[in-house]
Amino acid sequence: MKIIAVNKSASFEYFIEEKYEAGVVLEGSEVKSLRAGKASLGESFCELRGGEVFLKNMHIALYDKSGAFSTRDSRKDRKLLLHKQEISKIVGRVNERGYTLVPLKLYFKDALVKVEVALCKGKHAYDKKRTTMERDVKRAVDREVKELFK
Repeated sequence: MKIIAVNKSASFEYFIEEKYEAGVVLEGSEVKSLRAGKASLGESFCELRGGEVFLKNMHIALYDKSGAFSTRDSRKDRKLLLHKQEISKIVGRVNERGYTLVPLKLYFKDALVKVEVALCKGKHAYDKKRTTMERDVKRAVDREVKELFK
């Protein structure tokens, strides 16, 4: 499994509850650009439309060797491939207050491009402060342990 892109801000902004693996509908030049590692999940999100799930605002750079065929938008909507039961479960949870569907990482599984999406609930400001404090304490402890065994 080769990881292409990771949404680092998702774990800071949301409580991650359930994870799903979804396929992505892509074109050939987009897959070649992904093999070169030219993708970003930074500002992307998922939208439910007509019983289908779409990944919006994910940036895949245009493949430079595709010539005249690379006139596509680099941030177009991309359809996610999930089972019907998973989609219905996601729709039920997203209709609840506070839940959203967020992409976490983009990776190759064998020869296929997969996206790990998660049902998440948003954090409040005090939760984000607690996360930052815990991360700082963990770094300080790791530094002390490293100095102790040096």
